[in-house]
Amino acid sequence: MNEKHLSSQFDSDLNNISSQLMAMGGLVETQVHRAIAALAGFSATLAAEVIETDDQVDNMEVTIDRALTSIIALRQPTARDLRLLLAISKITTNLERVGDETHKIARMVKSIVESGGARNMPIGDLRVATDLAADLIHRALDAFARLDVSAAIVIMKEDDLIDREFKGFTRKLITYMVEDPRAISDSLNLLFLAKAVERIGDHAKNIAEFIIYIVKGTDVRHSSLTQVETALQEP
Repeated sequence: MNEKHLSSQFDSDLNNISSQLMAMGGLVETQVHRAIAALAGFSATLAAEVIETDDQVDNMEVTIDRALTSIIALRQPTARDLRLLLAISKITTNLERVGDETHKIARMVKSIVESGGARNMPIGDLRVATDLAADLIHRALDAFARLDVSAAIVIMKEDDLIDREFKGFTRKLITYMVEDPRAISDSLNLLFLAKAVERIGDHAKNIAEFIIYIVKGTDVRHSSLTQVETALQEP
């Protein structure tokens, strides 16, 4: 087998694994939207759909991990190709965890509906954060498909908006609980939901960080935005 054929086969392997990742991302994105719709309408039906399809996300993670192990063992990639494969492994893990968060939201919504508590829960403020989180996941996947560093940096910045929404929402829930102890149970349920939404945003930010790693070879995890932008300006 000549060198050109080996290179062509490796390119095919990379394209296949990237396609599998995007398929997994598409399923996770659908789950996020279903979970948000279930929360917005306190729909036990939509919540059940999210719960029932969670295994698909887990199975896709296992399949991608096996393929990655095989490619690395057979092709022994270096430089950017190796960074791409390592980053795909990390991104797959983050997508699986987004699936876990949507599963948590769905289970909580189902529990709230079955207990009859949905009517008394003010979720309007939470919708802002959920819409932001869903948008970030979509844009993170799009940025990966294009390996767009500029888009990745914007995603990292906008994750701060979700964090601020979460903190503001938490303060409001604490006020509710102080003013009316009868609201404690519902407020704690909402806090659980809000935390799951915040974590979805965190995973979108993580994906953005790995895009930078693939393209620039710079590990920006645990770095401030200022540090990231400074590092990317260096020659």
